[in-house]
Amino acid sequence: MVDERPWTIYLAGEIHTDWRERIVMGARAAELPVEFSSPVTNHENSDECGVSILGEESNPFWKDHKAAKLNAIRTRTLIQEADMVVVCFGDKYRQWNAAFDAGFAIANDKPLIVIHPPELTHPLKEIDGAAQAVCEHPEQVVKILRYVTDGEL
Repeated sequence: MVDERPWTIYLAGEIHTDWRERIVMGARAAELPVEFSSPVTNHENSDECGVSILGEESNPFWKDHKAAKLNAIRTRTLIQEADMVVVCFGDKYRQWNAAFDAGFAIANDKPLIVIHPPELTHPLKEIDGAAQAVCEHPEQVVKILRYVTDGEL
């Protein structure tokens, strides 16, 4: 029996490539019963939200602290509401937010799919070990979603 309910997938991780769009477009093309959510992917808005809304800070620590707290409202809420979390680690930037999101998903018992290039296998071994699947490409995630939602290969 195929599960026709919509699945909610949270797309966490790096914001500098088109991996989210590739998953969304692939899922739409396959007509999968999925809905997507994600963090704020506008880097400047994500970094500036705290001081823009709550007031300037002279200390960069407190500027980042305000932004992190506001961003966490969205991130934590959407991960808790998700059926599954996909986290993408890029090879160009350090992805501390992605690591936090993966850990938060694990702590909330959410199925986790991780995407990263092969050269990140060693530094991400603990996260990979907790994930239900580890992929190198967004297209593999679409295939997983197809199998999980429709039972199709």
